[in-house]
Amino acid sequence: MSTRFRIATFNVENLDDKPGELPSLDTRIAVLRPQLLRLQADILCLQEIHGQETPGQPRQLLALRKLLENTPYSTYHVASTMTADGKQVYDERNLVILSRFEIIAAEQYKHQFVPPPAYRLITANPPETQAADMTWERPILHARIRLGDTTTLHLINIHLKSKLPTDIRGQKIDNYTWRSISGWAEGFFVSSLKRVGQALEVRRVIDTLFDEDPAALIAVGGDFNADLDDVPLEAIRGDVENTGNAALGLRNMVPCERTIPEPARFSLIHQGRGNMLDHLLISRSLLAFYRSSEIHNEVLHDESAAFADDRKFPESDHAPFIAEFELPDMFH
Repeated sequence: MSTRFRIATFNVENLDDKPGELPSLDTRIAVLRPQLLRLQADILCLQEIHGQETPGQPRQLLALRKLLENTPYSTYHVASTMTADGKQVYDERNLVILSRFEIIAAEQYKHQFVPPPAYRLITANPPETQAADMTWERPILHARIRLGDTTTLHLINIHLKSKLPTDIRGQKIDNYTWRSISGWAEGFFVSSLKRVGQALEVRRVIDTLFDEDPAALIAVGGDFNADLDDVPLEAIRGDVENTGNAALGLRNMVPCERTIPEPARFSLIHQGRGNMLDHLLISRSLLAFYRSSEIHNEVLHDESAAFADDRKFPESDHAPFIAEFELPDMFH
């Protein structure tokens, strides 16, 4: 006997419930809920879940709760990112983990393992006179999930900085127009700095878990805003080809997507080209129980097309990614 379980990651893209906003939450639920049901996920990493406020109450995930109504996920254990005081969720872009299995503990990390790098902007107008901390906007969410009496899964949910250039003071004419190529290039550099910095912090969390248990079962899922061979993925994977140290091989993180044929290996379409930005990486100890992967990208539209606004495409720009595992009873 054995237990099969499915881990999925899905950037649902700006899930909110603002009065008068189009498309409405009900319109979005009509397309998102069937997608969630199709996942048949036992553990689900979600990104871009916005918080909602009601008078006299802390900010909560009310839109998500409504989306999950009448689905198995409504009874799952929940962990989410929280504000620094721990009293409420963030206004925008929360990370959420839903689990059929018990979540023993949940933690979030933001600059606990990597301090914000200091950088002095060179194209800002007026010019910067000293370096400032380049902090990233989103923390890392880590849940310890009980798969059995003696088996714990470490699940890390991430959303790395997007590839959009960071605004540089005095270098934007409007939201879409830069004053200079140098200003745009520096904005792109700052975004890259943040994205790779987040990836380094993820890698340091992983190594801390391996320090605790060299055979730890670890999965990292989410929106990496990077393809498989981009620097953030390579930093988190830690391939021996890069470190040159075979003794570190058991600390590698393995991309599940490699078992999906390359023509179907994309989770977002931009300017007619498929990009794989959403990933699930697993430790070699978890790889022993890995069976298969899926990307539900059949209805993806080109998010860069001029007419592709959310009113016409209330679904997410991202496709869900799912991996299936089989855990023998001896590990329960």
